[in-house]
Amino acid sequence: MNKLVIQVPASTANLGPGFDSVGISLNRFLTLKVYEHHEWKFEQISTLLPPLPDNDDHFILQIAKQVADHYHKSLPPCRVVVDSEIPLARGLGSSASAVVAGIELANQVGQLSLTDQEKLYFASNIEGHPDNVAASLFGGLIIATKNKENGFEVVPFYDLMVDFLVFIPNIELKTDDARKVLPSSYSRQDAVRGSATSNVLIAALLCGQYELAGKMMEQDIFHEPYRSELIPHFHEVREAAKTLGAFGTVISGAGPTIISLVPYGDGERIAKHLRAIYPQFQIEILKMNRNGVVVEYDASYKALKS
Repeated sequence: MNKLVIQVPASTANLGPGFDSVGISLNRFLTLKVYEHHEWKFEQISTLLPPLPDNDDHFILQIAKQVADHYHKSLPPCRVVVDSEIPLARGLGSSASAVVAGIELANQVGQLSLTDQEKLYFASNIEGHPDNVAASLFGGLIIATKNKENGFEVVPFYDLMVDFLVFIPNIELKTDDARKVLPSSYSRQDAVRGSATSNVLIAALLCGQYELAGKMMEQDIFHEPYRSELIPHFHEVREAAKTLGAFGTVISGAGPTIISLVPYGDGERIAKHLRAIYPQFQIEILKMNRNGVVVEYDASYKALKS
């Protein structure tokens, strides 16, 4: 059978003080295999995905139709097999990856020829902020913001020489719930201090000064002081990781996953020690993904030839 394959990476966001503006693409993936079919049909082969809706109105299909409707296009029906290595509601960009997958599904099947900026615009507006979706779209480390024209500006960087140690708990934390604990406003003093910390973090990452970057990661005042109370063992894990050589440890996205920046090639040594101490976490070493969303298809796939 002719098929289209869409692969979208996971992501981590914020890195501490880079709140809603910094993201990193990670090497876990959401994968769609798309086949010609007489009707829309979704199948799932991963236990990490939510249950299929009774009416087969899959979230990814909702996104795809929303994008197609914007261009007054109808999408030819397909059979879509969905696989995922990204746990739900853990702060690793599961929602963002699904949004990006839906946009790319519409782009490919509907022959929309979307530009990167158009994909970013749709994804950021649907998700609410650009950090995770930009990382999934473009790969690497991204710094993103909304501009005065209601568009989005993104700067990607691909030369980080570090590993990432993730501590994935067996609990979910919805982004909406994690936002409810945040203050509605910040003082000018806190805003200046928080943004300055983020600036130094980014400068240190770009210059390869990873010890300084780790120090800045752990000095956020925008969200971690409030969200850390929702995450069991957060402060203990941070101290234990630092003792073993991690540069810095923060909440991944809205949590509850915890992520450490560690020396390149040293992740397994650190993970081995921490797995013995914290069996309640799934502890893994991840790498930065440099490719972003990847599309492959059989040349005979009819929806792309017509």
